[in-house]
Amino acid sequence: MEKNNPQNSPLHKEQSEGTTLEALEPVYDLEKYNIGVDDIQTEAEQLIKKSDEAKENKGLFTVKTASRWIEQAKTRPIPQMLFGEFWFEGELCFLFADTNLGKSVLAVQIANSISEGKQTNNLFKLEAQNQKTLYFDFELSDKQFEARYSQNFEQHYSFDSNFLRAEINPEKSDYQENGFESFEQYLYASLERSIIETEARILMIDNITYLKDETEKAKFALPLMKHLQALKKKYGLSILALAHTPKRDLAKPITRNDLQGSKMLINFCDSAFSIGESSHDTNIRYLKQIKARNTEIIYDTENVCVCQIEKPSNFLQFEFLNFGTEREHLKQPSETEKTEIENSVKALMEAEQGLTAYAIAKRLCPDENKFNSFKVKISRIVNRINSSNSSNSSNS
Repeated sequence: MEKNNPQNSPLHKEQSEGTTLEALEPVYDLEKYNIGVDDIQTEAEQLIKKSDEAKENKGLFTVKTASRWIEQAKTRPIPQMLFGEFWFEGELCFLFADTNLGKSVLAVQIANSISEGKQTNNLFKLEAQNQKTLYFDFELSDKQFEARYSQNFEQHYSFDSNFLRAEINPEKSDYQENGFESFEQYLYASLERSIIETEARILMIDNITYLKDETEKAKFALPLMKHLQALKKKYGLSILALAHTPKRDLAKPITRNDLQGSKMLINFCDSAFSIGESSHDTNIRYLKQIKARNTEIIYDTENVCVCQIEKPSNFLQFEFLNFGTEREHLKQPSETEKTEIENSVKALMEAEQGLTAYAIAKRLCPDENKFNSFKVKISRIVNRINSSNSSNSSNS
């Protein structure tokens, strides 16, 4: 016990033999150095915060109490609308549709709105301030772009300087010459460099297929989504990525399964919306929300936004018409088509008794891409025919 006695410590002996701390009578003249109580308290709080942060870091993960996460979130701005409820600040959003339905037209219209700080119309709110918008165009040439935003290549629309458009420079497309192992690496590095040097926080990609050819495969789609999400978080971006839909049954509503490629794309994005074409009027389009995180889904199958593409002067754009239901615009099979299919099923069932609905669907399906939905339709017809035959047998 004696060795733990502070009086036996070398420091105590030194103080006993010489000057004691009390004798020094230290004076802390904080005012001389312009240090106040608040400064000391702030410094202490910062040290405690750094200590807490060090404890929260668990390698790849940051672990905090739910309350601390909320306290941290309170310091961040509330996400503002960029295109009504369809797209908010800080989101990675997909806009997808079939070819030639106007994805690029709508995307440029949204980009122009954000760069000017003006809403496209009273419906699609823009809450964010005007800001730089970087539009990567992998679809149109400069001349094709000019044609859309002029009157016969004259009286051109005047875009705001905040609207920045980028396209591939063919003279700089040799990735090996620029020190990269693949074109994809060169593309990603150039994309990030453009973000850094322009300081744009709104990013549009037209379209995502150019970044990764085989997005329909999960092994390719997942790295792409990780890369886009990493860019979003690193630079505080809001990203709108355009994508295609494969050939789809126009008699059926648009769903998340219609985004071309792997479900990995829709699973890892923050929001998504689609453009549909009216089967009754090829000039009519409708906008439908598919996924949302910052709001409830407002524009669903019972409340789509009906629009048409117009060019009143020198700016090709979507013009809002009204609201409607999606079924109003879906293709309705005629009675003749229904009768023809049912007669074909009956003929096969009579010719080969015991033939399954699956086998019948295989023989009658005109398009392999539509087989799953066609198989369900055939199964219903087979069940109806079997029920009718059973009823007739019982009555006889």
